[in-house]
Amino acid sequence: MKRFLLLFTAVITLFVSAQAQWWWNPNYPPDDETVQLTKTNLPIVWLDVDGATIDREERITARMKIIYNGDGNLNYADTVAHPGQTVDYQGYVALKYRGNSSFSSSDKKPYSFRPLNAPLEDGGTKQKVKILGMGKDNNWALLAPYSDKSMMRDLLTFELARPWMEFAPTGKYCELFLDGIYYGIYIMCELPTKGKQRLNLDDPGEAGDELTGGYLLEVDRTDEPTYTSKYHPVNSMGSWLNNQYINYQFKEPEYEELTDAQYNYITSQVDKMEDALNSANYTDPDEGYRKWMDVMSFVDFQIAQELAHNVDGYRLSSKIYKRRDSQDPRFKMVLWDFNIAFGNSDYYNGWYTNTWVYQGNDVLNWNGDTQLVPFWWYKLNKDPYYVNLLKSRWAQCRRANMREDRIIATIDSMATQLTAEGAMDRNSQAWPRWGQYVWPNHYIAQNFQDEVSYLKSWIHDRLAWMDQKLGFDPNAVVPGDVNCDGDVTSADITALYNFLLSGDTTYFETSDVDGDGQVTSGDVTFIYNILMQ
Repeated sequence: MKRFLLLFTAVITLFVSAQAQWWWNPNYPPDDETVQLTKTNLPIVWLDVDGATIDREERITARMKIIYNGDGNLNYADTVAHPGQTVDYQGYVALKYRGNSSFSSSDKKPYSFRPLNAPLEDGGTKQKVKILGMGKDNNWALLAPYSDKSMMRDLLTFELARPWMEFAPTGKYCELFLDGIYYGIYIMCELPTKGKQRLNLDDPGEAGDELTGGYLLEVDRTDEPTYTSKYHPVNSMGSWLNNQYINYQFKEPEYEELTDAQYNYITSQVDKMEDALNSANYTDPDEGYRKWMDVMSFVDFQIAQELAHNVDGYRLSSKIYKRRDSQDPRFKMVLWDFNIAFGNSDYYNGWYTNTWVYQGNDVLNWNGDTQLVPFWWYKLNKDPYYVNLLKSRWAQCRRANMREDRIIATIDSMATQLTAEGAMDRNSQAWPRWGQYVWPNHYIAQNFQDEVSYLKSWIHDRLAWMDQKLGFDPNAVVPGDVNCDGDVTSADITALYNFLLSGDTTYFETSDVDGDGQVTSGDVTFIYNILMQ
């Protein structure tokens, strides 16, 4: 009996040792808890919860400290040996986990936090702070790239969309410690929320103009209270899929904070928008969908989703917002969640470079997914006015920051940030994934350089296909077409004046229209002469 007890004890000891990370630390530690960080070019973030369990629903008090000595400078983990470093933020935060698939399907968990003026237990309330040079706000995310082994897909999308959309989140790479354990590279990120430095939405009132804004909804799952559209998704032929539904979650204000008047108002606005889209004269400029939608906002949203071939696009994390009527009565779109885009998904044809995501309901429905693309994207892409805007904007983007060489330069810059002082090596030691399938990878890279090469190659093929479908020739030159919309108009003179007077470099490459190697008033005269011909 004694030998049996000794053997049993030894087996249990081995089991507990093998499961020590889970057994002793409920906060999902990395595979290797021994990674050391001495210096880094990335900001260093310390979170301390004193061993408390972080929850997914209820926030807990944590202490946060961020060392950030500015771009181009090193940051040191040993603050005693390296005194005088810049503390970007130090204080209490209300912390919880965030995300859906990014939480449930990833070993490395993302966080949401709100800076506090005191611990929650002492009545602390949220406060707005600036973090890492980003605008002051009281709601932040720490994204945890895991399935996206390049760690670039979200930030790359935001950077490419920023010149065109009203708001695109800004994020900064950082390295994170939780209760003294190195957890790897995270992205300190703005959220697409109502703050003045973000969507800048007013709190809605109870009547009049104040009732009309601002609201933020999200097309997503039914894991939160939702408003279900009276219309269904459609298949690729435009036929209703009557057993499927479109659901809107309430983000700003949240469902629990909405008054009856506010709920009734914003859901009626959704109904009116969708009624217009489903009407026989939906293309009418005055009575059709254009009355309810900021069309260019939807065009820019579509370009981002399609360039990335985001299989979750349009149907999940698709945020739509509305300001007060006195500011703008139309719905607009804002971007979020691209971690399984750019060829990173092995389901729903996510790795394809030669299909439209907005037409994906056939594949989604056949595979039994109940969250489909709303019918309005089918209708929009059947309207010649919308399609012409889409083609024109694509040409603008492709002649500006979405030129392939500029996209590659953006990727290379991000790769340098991640590798310059060993951050990627440390992250890979903490979370070893190279050569391993991580849901929902299509391509299984052997190392970081391999993953980056795959990303570049995939983008090259995607750009070529979209250029062909949208009728854009990247090698074509239209003399005088400064704003790259395929035509020469007075808008090109305006774009050129903006370059000359305000230093707006969006159209730097096309501003030298007379080809003399500089941008002067002579270029304005050149365009004027073209217009007078």
